[in-house]
Amino acid sequence: MKRYTSLFLTAFALVLLAAASSVYLSGYADRTEQDKTLPVLTVYTTLPAEHAALLSAEYEKTNKVRVNFVPLSPEDMLSRLKDEAGKAKGDMLLADSQVLRRAAANGYLEPYVSETADSVSMEFRDGAGLWNGVWYDPVVFCANTDYLRSLPRIPETWSDLAGYHGVRIGITDFLASDASANLYFSLLAQYGEPTVFQLLRQMHPKVVQYAKYLSTPVRMAGMDEVDVSIAVQSETMRYINEGYPLKIIYPVDGTAYMLTGTGILKNAPQGAAARNFADWLLGDEAQLVLQRNNFYFVPVNPAALAYKTFAGKNIVLFTQPVDFSAQQRHELLDRWVKNIRIK
Repeated sequence: MKRYTSLFLTAFALVLLAAASSVYLSGYADRTEQDKTLPVLTVYTTLPAEHAALLSAEYEKTNKVRVNFVPLSPEDMLSRLKDEAGKAKGDMLLADSQVLRRAAANGYLEPYVSETADSVSMEFRDGAGLWNGVWYDPVVFCANTDYLRSLPRIPETWSDLAGYHGVRIGITDFLASDASANLYFSLLAQYGEPTVFQLLRQMHPKVVQYAKYLSTPVRMAGMDEVDVSIAVQSETMRYINEGYPLKIIYPVDGTAYMLTGTGILKNAPQGAAARNFADWLLGDEAQLVLQRNNFYFVPVNPAALAYKTFAGKNIVLFTQPVDFSAQQRHELLDRWVKNIRIK
């Protein structure tokens, strides 16, 4: 009898498993079929893959449009746009503003102005509507709070920091990161090579480490391995929210920043969907999904709640455009290495 009972229970379990598998596979098949019916928006991007994945998942969930992000380096993106000129396969760009400016100058983008984009300050968008900024990441002084309490006066300018006696400085190597290189080129554009080289020479003996990653100088400041780091705000905010004893100081004489924006490709197959996505990126949903995952950028849309609640939105930014050619950038970095970095 026990033998038959065991066989019966085994058979019953197999029936349940088969039924569950049928439901699961049916649901998976329905989802796959549903996915096939969703419009697909192809976006060429210079964003890190993690940022792109978060934005794609959130937008698909709320708008029933699949966003296919294609990650590319700036040069690869411009090369692809050249190859696809007149026969666009992608729909839009979500990229660094320097890439957007080059794409606009080469005639790859079409104008797009909306009520949402029109709220953005002109410093963050193209005058002809060929591209629009969505957020930026400024360079800040990331200071250890215990160190600040020991100071009679807080360094608030680039020359203050470079000339401050006994300060230990952390910074990401200009050769190691686009954001750090952008700081170097922005300083040069704003102040000229003689002034910047004098500033960097003053700073060099106080630099504890030229780091490989943007996060390293921030961590070093939080661990009291340096007193002040020159860092991007997004990394500083991440460490502050993890409980590190850090304070952000915005240079009162201005600072560099990396601006991310959108551009609609000429003859885009999904042009209408691209314009909707561009407006969505300017809203609070995009900012909230990034912030929930510890990515903190400064929104450029003054109508967004994320902009209104951001404490540092009145930061002073450098005004001179960074328009050095690839050859000029190479030569400028080479001069910094030879005259300062390895001295």
